[in-house]
Amino acid sequence: MNRRSLLSSLSLSTIVVASMLMGGLVQSQLTGRPSVAVASEAPMRAPALRASRAAVAGGSIADAVDRVKNSVVLIEGSDSSGSGVVVDSLGDIITNNHVIDGQTMLKVTLPDGTAIRASVLGTDPNSDLAVIRAGFPAGKVTPAVLGDSDQARVGDAVFAIGSPFDQPFTVTSGIISALNRTSRSAFTGRPINGVLQTDAAVNPGNSGGPLFNTNGEVIGINASIENPSGRFFVGIGFAIPSNTVQRYLPALVAGQPIPHGQLGVSVLPLDAVYAAELGTGVSRGLYVMNVQPGSSAAQAGLVAAAEQADPNATTPGKGGDVIVSLNGTPVATFQDLARALDTADVGRNLAIVVVRKGQQVTLSATLQPWTQSLN
Repeated sequence: MNRRSLLSSLSLSTIVVASMLMGGLVQSQLTGRPSVAVASEAPMRAPALRASRAAVAGGSIADAVDRVKNSVVLIEGSDSSGSGVVVDSLGDIITNNHVIDGQTMLKVTLPDGTAIRASVLGTDPNSDLAVIRAGFPAGKVTPAVLGDSDQARVGDAVFAIGSPFDQPFTVTSGIISALNRTSRSAFTGRPINGVLQTDAAVNPGNSGGPLFNTNGEVIGINASIENPSGRFFVGIGFAIPSNTVQRYLPALVAGQPIPHGQLGVSVLPLDAVYAAELGTGVSRGLYVMNVQPGSSAAQAGLVAAAEQADPNATTPGKGGDVIVSLNGTPVATFQDLARALDTADVGRNLAIVVVRKGQQVTLSATLQPWTQSLN
């Protein structure tokens, strides 16, 4: 595998894809054994585990580790291993879907060596999340607290606990390097939005394990790494934000399917340079590069840019709509559109305002469920 393996992601420095199109970079899986080949939505009620705030204050990482270490588990399956974090007194454990996918006879082990079988409660391949349950003896675990990942700031100190390269319960530390990155599910190709980037070392075996702030709150689930030359960490790791986890956790615990929405467009964020070259009449918004046949966008009548006759052209074709708002929310970046779609119910009618030939036009789209057939 090269660049990023496990999850395919979109490069935001090129044309980005809104809720569906095209492959991207390949992320490195963080599972412990290389035999694993792979590294909006109906609103869900956030569980009571949400902390009052994410940590931005200083503090001893060693003290925080002492408080939270008994919430972290090693997960071993038939041919793969990874990590997880216990989030309630029932023994529910959050991990990555790719840690448990296809595995039989799951075993979880605590830092003191206590081992017990676990069963899968629910999975969401689209978000690369899963919940398993293990009936731990009373007093053996201290459930972790899920923090508010929206409060994380670039430069915040963080630490990870996992079992990289069969080195159980290893602690590594670093900072939040960037916010709102986008990964891509290797199972379905769906973008995973709002991902946290960190330089805390994570390697195969860290998958599914927690990324903590210095208050000892879980703000992410480690899932993948940037990887130019192999499966090893080079300073860029990615964690699924805790707020995404909290949103889907009730459905995962209940074993319910989690619907995800798909608009069906690829877009280019406009700036003054592109706007002048394309003659869009507006300098901010999302220029529609492609519309997938049969998608919500196609049914709404969104117009894509004309195809370029020259395959080596550096400027997109002209004539595409510019999306400027979705359901009354202005959109100027891929993240804006992704957030708006992620909070919309599948089947909901969306009001899409576009600029077409210099004039604003309002279109209506019914949000369809995510499907790989549109990739």
